[in-house]
Amino acid sequence: MKECNQCGKCCIHYSDGGLSATQDEIDWWETSRPDIYQYVRDGEIWADPNSGDRLKRCPFLQLVDDINEPLTTDNLSRLKKPKQEKYACSIYHDRPDDCRHYPTHIDEMVRDKCEMIEVKDLLNPKAAQKKLDILMADSRPAYLAR
Repeated sequence: MKECNQCGKCCIHYSDGGLSATQDEIDWWETSRPDIYQYVRDGEIWADPNSGDRLKRCPFLQLVDDINEPLTTDNLSRLKKPKQEKYACSIYHDRPDDCRHYPTHIDEMVRDKCEMIEVKDLLNPKAAQKKLDILMADSRPAYLAR
């Protein structure tokens, strides 16, 4: 299994209605993070603060420019390759638990076309699941641990 390359597929896929937040999260955002809370309507997350309409994408998912270094003879090859889009979450430390706990299973990653998955993970899903569980140990509550 590869490391996350910040392709954003999971965030893009689930941000248009596939996510929820607990009432505790919503209450905390209301008092401590009004910038997040403004996107909550009737207990649902990612609604337009003005119209209340559901947003198509999480408002906190941001495209990141990963190439900031100057061109040199050593890195000219990057001009020939299409640039990999990278995304970052601007509320990463205060994101909903749905985001924090994803992915929980290899089959989710396969279904969502996660770029972390390698052929060897498909051939040995039990080993891949063990590796995923180790990678995600700090993000998951005990009841999701295997």
